[in-house]
Formats: sequence, structure tokens, C-alpha cells
Amino acid sequence: MSRTEPGTPALAADRYTLHHGSTAYHVLRYELDLDYSLGSNRLNGRATLRCMALEDIGTVVLDLVGLKASKILVDGKKVQKFTSRGEHLVITVRDRLRAGQTFLVEVRYDGNPKPRRGLWGEVGWEELDDGVLVAGQPNGAASWFPCNDHPRHKSSYLISVTTDDNYRAVCNGRLISHSRKSSRETWVYEQSEPMASYLATVQIGRYRLHRLSPSLEREDARTGHRFLAPRESAVPQFVAVSPGLLSEAREGLARQADMMRTFVDCFGPYPFTEYTAVVTDDELEIPLEAQTLSIFGRNHMEQSWEAQRLIAHELSHQWFGNSLTVSSWRDIWLHEGFACYAEWIWSEEAGVMSVANRAKAAWRKLGVTAQDLVIGDPGPELMFDDRVYKRGALALHAVRLACGDTAFFGLLRHWTETKRHSSVSTAEFVVTANSYVPGLDAAKVLWPWLYQAELPQLA
Repeated sequence: MSRTEPGTPALAADRYTLHHGSTAYHVLRYELDLDYSLGSNRLNGRATLRCMALEDIGTVVLDLVGLKASKILVDGKKVQKFTSRGEHLVITVRDRLRAGQTFLVEVRYDGNPKPRRGLWGEVGWEELDDGVLVAGQPNGAASWFPCNDHPRHKSSYLISVTTDDNYRAVCNGRLISHSRKSSRETWVYEQSEPMASYLATVQIGRYRLHRLSPSLEREDARTGHRFLAPRESAVPQFVAVSPGLLSEAREGLARQADMMRTFVDCFGPYPFTEYTAVVTDDELEIPLEAQTLSIFGRNHMEQSWEAQRLIAHELSHQWFGNSLTVSSWRDIWLHEGFACYAEWIWSEEAGVMSVANRAKAAWRKLGVTAQDLVIGDPGPELMFDDRVYKRGALALHAVRLACGDTAFFGLLRHWTETKRHSSVSTAEFVVTANSYVPGLDAAKVLWPWLYQAELPQLA
């Protein structure tokens, strides 16, 4: 790789998910009307996509996996020719669409949704023992709705889910209506802030929604001294959980309000209106984040550092991953490295271990692992390798050491403010850092950590 790699613009097509997503058009808004029966795992859907052509096109190619389209309209007119081709729905339009032209696509579809299998295991729509979990990263969205599945393309969403009585559907954004008819319930959510398709989600379970309030009594982790803290005006935080797990979930998430306060101080204002933690009755291998919410298994509701760091990790993704989303998956360190560093920040705030000691421990661990991964472009097979997380955090720590704490946290707040709800790249972070911190050469600082296989020395 050349020395100028950090300043190189991202490629137009994402080679990490090469056969997913189209650069020919952009979906401005999705309106999804879903009817799902848990017993039969049957999904009937209507997806309305308001789009804009980015170039002259005669076909619209949507990602759709394992589900069958039965009727398609473009601008209100029935389409005579559409075909399923691999994992794509190819729609031939009657009149060629011109660059800049807006158009409306309506797709009626149905089937038995299931995860799609690939390099990253099973991603997408997944049946739980008694409900549904959707984990879309990086290309699972097409398992439950027709979409342009590209991380750079962000859209607003209206998601309506009708499902069995006594089950709650939890989706991105704000709940705007709930109704019951016979043995069916309908939940409607509005996600007004732009969202990448892989972050769209539906969680269905015997959930009840409860407000999580900041505790009035706190303990200084260093001294053990307990003190009363004033109730603060915090971001509304909720937990969706079955009644039998409520007490356990409240205990596991007891410090989340403090995490939120810490991250707001370090990263700037929370980028959405509210935040929900979904706790499943099932045990999950790993938790996951979606825009405005995160999903945990019951096994994550513990007081151990390993469980608490994951709660902090997923919360920090609301800034780094959801509000600021990579333009290309090769820059995944901008999500995972930042979220790992957020764990370290919380570790210090909670009195568990300082950031400096976390960095030293991560560096020592990386030193005895294979040094054959370039985390600034790790390749699709290794984009979720733990070395991307830890070495990405060390890259960020190197920037902190180069510019000092005041400038560093000012940079992070400036980064999240200026790029709020947009797509980002390593090149943009370099430019932002250099312009915000006088005398900083961010490319020089980041280069050995991101684009050199050998582990650099830790200052």
C-alpha cells in the first residue's frame, strides 16, 4: 500500500459486499408494512420505496433473499417484467429513468424468512425460541425486505409490524402507534434520522417496555463511598424484556445511564431521541446494535466486566456506526475501534482499569498474535476479527497521545457533530483531525496502526 492510503477516497462499489447494493439509485425512504405469524414463520410484506436515480437506468435492482415478490408497481403502474436473479429482484421499468429523477417502487412479497448464510455466518431474520431477532450486519437486511443494501445509502423509515396477540414488536426509532384487532397487534415506528439498511431491525417477543431511570445513589468505585447524585435530565432509556427477566435486566443495565452520561461528555450529544435495550429470553453468543437500540441475551445481564463492557460497546455504536456510518466496509475500524475505545473510557470512569492500562494490555495481547492483518483494509473475511477492534482502539489512543486530552475529546465531539447522520471514511477523519488540531499529522500517526501489518510500538 502506498503512503497516501489514508487520504484515498473510498471506491464507488463496496468490494466487501460486492454483490449487494447498487450505486445507480438511492432510496430516500422505506415504508414497510409487515404481517408476521410466529407459529408458521410466515411473512407477508409490502415495501414502498421512494427513490432517486443517480444515473440513467432501465432496470432497478433490489436485494431480496429467500422471499418471493408477487406484485410490483413503479410510480403506481404495474410492472410487467421482473425476475428473481440469485439474491436480487430485477425490475425492468417501462420508461427509462433519468439521473436526478425520483420514482416510487412498491413491492408485495411473502415467504418464510430465514438468515442468509455467508462469510459472517448467519445474518438477518432469525427465529428465537419464542420470538424473532433481526441482526442485519453487514448484509442481512435483504432477508426480510427488498432494499438497496449498501452502507453508504441512508434513508428514513416507517416500519409497521402486525403480529400475534401478546407479543411486542420493537423496531428502530419512535413508536407512533399501537393497535389491537382480534388476535393481532400492530406496532408502527418512525425512524426519521437517516439509517443504513443493515441497521434496520425487528425484534418480536413477549416483551414489556420499561423506563430505565438514572439511580439517585451512586458509589465511587475507587473508594467504595456511596453518595447521592442529583437526578439528571438524561436521554430517555428503555428496556424491552419479558416480565420474568425484568429484575435481572434492571440489575444488568443499572450503570447504563452513567455510561450514557459519560459518552455524551466525551462524544457529544446523543444523536437520537431515545435508546432501548432489548433483552431476549434466549442466550446470545454476542450482543448487537441497531439504530436507536441494542439487543442482548439474558446471559449479558451480569455485573462482570465482560458483560458491562459489551453494554458500553453497543451503546457507543449509536455515535460510531449508526449516526456516523462507514461509506465502505473497509473502514470498519471507524465503528469497532471507536467502540472498543469507548469500553476503555468506561473502564476508567467506572474505576475498573485506566485507559492507559487497557491500551497496554491490548498491545501485549496483540504482540503474541499473528501480525498479518492490515486493519485499515482487513478484507471481508476478517472485517470482524478482534484485532480490528483492539488495534483500531490503539490507533485512536495514538491520536490521543499525539494531541493531548483536551484536543482529542474536542476532536471526537467535533467529528460527531460535523458528520452527524452521514457516511464517513478514514480519509475524512484524517482531514477533520488535521483541521481541528493545529500541527497534527493524523495520517502519519494512524499509518502504522492501520496500514502496516507489524504492530507498532506503544508510546
